[in-house]
Amino acid sequence: MSHLILKWGTLKGWDFSDSEKGKALLKEYNSIGSSMSAIMQKDTPRQQEIICELIDVCDDPEGIFLDWDDKYVSKEEAKKYVKGSRE
Repeated sequence: MSHLILKWGTLKGWDFSDSEKGKALLKEYNSIGSSMSAIMQKDTPRQQEIICELIDVCDDPEGIFLDWDDKYVSKEEAKKYVKGSRE
């Protein structure tokens, strides 16, 4: 099952090994450029869109985890977190 770990409004960890769409989105995300450190990552607007698309791809009921807050969230909460983190 696909899942995401988010921290500081960006990707920290993921598993999309069973999702071709997820793998393609991650490839696009990385082609734009990314830091090895979540705190140093400055996502572009397109990267934020990709993260939201990855959120939609998650099929694990507890598939989106906010690492800093130590909790699982809904897809809607996760998207709000990603979009609001850089404003």
